[in-house]
Amino acid sequence: MLCRLGGRWLRPPPVLQVGTRVPQRVPALTGCIKRSALPVWAVASVSAVTPGGAGGWYEALATSAPVHSAEEMLLGVHTATGLPWWGSILLTTVALRGSVTLPLAAYQHYILAKVENLQPEIKNIARHLNQEVALRANQLGWSKRVARLTYLKNMRRLVSELYIRDNCHPFKATVLVWIQLPMWIFMSVALRNFSTGAAHAEGFSVQEQLATGGVLWFPDLTSLDSTWILPISIGVINLLIVEIFALQKIGMSRFQMYVTYFVRAVSVLMIPVAATVPSSIVLYWLCSSFMGLSQNLLLRSPRFRQLCRIPLTKGDSETPYKDLFAAFYAKFISRK
Repeated sequence: MLCRLGGRWLRPPPVLQVGTRVPQRVPALTGCIKRSALPVWAVASVSAVTPGGAGGWYEALATSAPVHSAEEMLLGVHTATGLPWWGSILLTTVALRGSVTLPLAAYQHYILAKVENLQPEIKNIARHLNQEVALRANQLGWSKRVARLTYLKNMRRLVSELYIRDNCHPFKATVLVWIQLPMWIFMSVALRNFSTGAAHAEGFSVQEQLATGGVLWFPDLTSLDSTWILPISIGVINLLIVEIFALQKIGMSRFQMYVTYFVRAVSVLMIPVAATVPSSIVLYWLCSSFMGLSQNLLLRSPRFRQLCRIPLTKGDSETPYKDLFAAFYAKFISRK
């Protein structure tokens, strides 16, 4: 039935019949959900993120083929060796760093050594080219801008020809970063999936095994390291790697100094970050950093460099470890 009000026809609300069920507001369930020790962002299941939402990129990463391959590799090592999960994580990390990143790091040093040995020839070419361009500029009346552009264009061409001749373009030295960084990310996400229950193995729960697969002060690999021993250890080892690199470089450029300061800041920032993720991930980060430190020290050995056929350079030393200790002592201990 319609009624008129103020020039408008209104329909009255429908009359409920006897027995009609009125929807009730469902009370919130409080107190029956167990709170996790991990932060919300660390335990949220990737399946709860909508594809078009802010976390859609992470869902795509967590369910990607490389992360799935990392999960299968971790499960394969754990099943084949029968080690507890802390041992399986360490063994997998050592195997990856030894079989993948160590050869790439040796190749990186090989390229950088060849580039370093080209520097005297490059300086000689630059001196002669500068004289030739100055002579031509006087003869043809070039402006300073034209002369400068001509010098830079020809210098780039000549240096590129040297790199091609010796097969040592500096970009080849970056292949380590392009492989090591994605591998580090995929392994970290795979362990995060295991620790939060976002990934399951056939017939058993990896999360339940990780909960009892730790050792020493971190028996539960799915929880945080409340002692902060693992996070602080990561920061210390990463800072040692940075300082070894800084002590190796004499007379760094301003850009190299800025990069060194930035990496130092990142190393310190990793400490609180590592304190907010499951111990399984932190254990992997710690083992990876320790292997990186060992790798850097090994690549300073003259015998190992000779074994890898890394060319000798002007800056090579016959006693690298003694020199490193002396430089470290002079910079951090005996400094007044």
